[in-house]
Amino acid sequence: MEKKSYQNPAELLVKEYLLADSFIPYTSIICGICACKMVYDLTQLFSNFYFKSYPSLSKVLRTEWSNRSISTVHAIFITAMSLYFVFWSNLYSDNQYAGLVTFRSSALSTFSLGASVGYFLADLGMIIWFYPSLGGMEYVLHHLLSLIAVAYSMLTGEGQLYTFMVLISETTTPGINLRWYLDTVGMKRTRAYVINGVVIFVAWLVARILLFMYLFYHVYLHYDQVKQIHSYGLLLVFVVPSVLSVMNLVWFAKIIKGLRKTLAKRH
Repeated sequence: MEKKSYQNPAELLVKEYLLADSFIPYTSIICGICACKMVYDLTQLFSNFYFKSYPSLSKVLRTEWSNRSISTVHAIFITAMSLYFVFWSNLYSDNQYAGLVTFRSSALSTFSLGASVGYFLADLGMIIWFYPSLGGMEYVLHHLLSLIAVAYSMLTGEGQLYTFMVLISETTTPGINLRWYLDTVGMKRTRAYVINGVVIFVAWLVARILLFMYLFYHVYLHYDQVKQIHSYGLLLVFVVPSVLSVMNLVWFAKIIKGLRKTLAKRH
């Protein structure tokens, strides 16, 4: 009976406050930041035991090692959620629900975006704190644009479908990070490094080039609904994907150049 009396207030706290619709954005952001801290600490702990080269790395490289594990975990999480909402969930289907697709949201979709906001806040903080060791100005710009767009969509519920479409591009992050890990531990001349480069090329082409073309095509088909979004949200729908598309094309050119160089060395 005493145990049950403790459970009831705890359940009430979770249901009425932490997971209440009005608190979900803030709860999810805190969860995202805490998850980043947990992954960072666990990476340091396990890397000391399972990677012989880790203790010999400089302090900056060890920090980047742990930072990249955070971005990898976030990428796996948000890619899975984004693929679910865009391609498998009925939430944004044209035939399942009444109302404008640009204003649809759910508790799960909002929580997912909030966790992503928590990640971008934590990662942007680390990039600025260790600048430029963890990335240059292009990474700061990328994170700022992503943070603003995701936070706006989370708080207003507007354009969440297009936010998830853009976030699918995070599927390339694990491959990019694996390439850095292979290079750092001296495996740049291995077959695994070459295969990784090919996988990055294909993933980037699909998730950051072709998918963005589909996003703009979807906006064109649903423009009568898109234009109902508030002016600030409408600006984000067009500006953020456009800027990220240009950045993706620039990085894609570098990926092609690097892959051709790697394949040439193999031959």
